[in-house]
Amino acid sequence: MYDWVDYFHVLRLGDYADFTCALFDGDFSKTLNQAQKDKHEYVLGGLHFKAGDRILDIGCGWGPMLNYIRERGGKGVGFTLSSAQNKYNVSKGLDSRLQDYKTVKPQDVGQFDGVVSIGALEHFCSIEDFKAGKQEEIYKNFFKFCSDVLPKGGRLYLHMMIWGKKVPNPDSFSLNAPEGSEEKIMARTIKFYPGSWLPASKEQLIKCAEPYFNFISTKNGRLDYIETLKRWGDWSSIWGSPIKTFKALWGYIKLLPKLFDPNFRTQLAFLRHSDQSAIFKKEIFTHERMFFEKK
Repeated sequence: MYDWVDYFHVLRLGDYADFTCALFDGDFSKTLNQAQKDKHEYVLGGLHFKAGDRILDIGCGWGPMLNYIRERGGKGVGFTLSSAQNKYNVSKGLDSRLQDYKTVKPQDVGQFDGVVSIGALEHFCSIEDFKAGKQEEIYKNFFKFCSDVLPKGGRLYLHMMIWGKKVPNPDSFSLNAPEGSEEKIMARTIKFYPGSWLPASKEQLIKCAEPYFNFISTKNGRLDYIETLKRWGDWSSIWGSPIKTFKALWGYIKLLPKLFDPNFRTQLAFLRHSDQSAIFKKEIFTHERMFFEKK
């Protein structure tokens, strides 16, 4: 899903497109670019970053954080599961690796001064993992890996979607449910984000991190995510440029064979009905920005 969606996202937003929630922090007069830059600065500030630091970005996407680390005089290393993202990042001179952190031996990547994971943790646990009772084991193993590549006092930043008012029953999700219902919205959502199940709460993550990290702080980003999604809905940067318009139309043409796939049609319905915005407005999802420090 990410490879085709991100094609259009990068086309709209340009180099190092940030496909995660920006930091408006209540000031919606900011441009989207400024809010994304403010997010990057917020992250590095919370990590106590200084020039020369080596930072690991788990789930680096199209390299916005890696690029900002580079601009600030640091050395970023990124892991991604997307071959398209990795190819793009490498072409920009970033140290991006097609790598799953779950299969990495800490000694093979060395030590880092800080670790960030922006918009990735919600994809670490699948519905099948959740039903099998493996969710907290997955998170504990993640925190252990982060601890193993950090020195004492090194900081970890997590930025992710979390369940909102309640953890739903995945067996209740149905494409046949009434339009606008949580059951139908979530049925389309799990087709758009296959293999993903969210953390139950920030408290669950704090508990899983406890053997390795002290919890420092968190900042809720639900309203910021709603505003970010609103800004992403503006396609004027594409239709105002003949070259971008051509690339967008070519992208649509390449997707035509996918219309025979019912899962792809469901993913399009997810976008057409603005399900992700509805998810945050209905508080099915919320969003947290969390800092931890290695014990």
